[in-house]
Amino acid sequence: MKPSSVKHGAEVQQSRHDGLKWAAVVALLVVAVVGNTYFVDIALLYRVLGVVALCAGAGLIALTTTKGRALMELAVSAKKEIQRVVWPTRPETIQTTAIVLVAVLVVGLMLWLIDTLLGWAMSGVIG
Repeated sequence: MKPSSVKHGAEVQQSRHDGLKWAAVVALLVVAVVGNTYFVDIALLYRVLGVVALCAGAGLIALTTTKGRALMELAVSAKKEIQRVVWPTRPETIQTTAIVLVAVLVVGLMLWLIDTLLGWAMSGVIG
């Protein structure tokens, strides 16, 4: 077995077969690309279905690797975290958006005023 590696504080032990699985993933993706190019005379629908099937197979194989399982764990925990978020109500969103728009307008006007005043001052100095 390969030595374990530390990733984001959790210990992840890699399988002996991860290299072979990644080689299979790459092989399936190469077959999808080359096959799509080689079978250009076949109807587009069939080529798309073939590419999608090969990519899905490659994805399923990739998910059985150590990094694939870690990715799935990350996705599950991200989904749980999103469910815990307290989203703002519609009135809160509208009020916050209005405040931001007013602030942007005020800062924009101030910068325009400063730019105009400095432009007049430089015109007076340069002549």
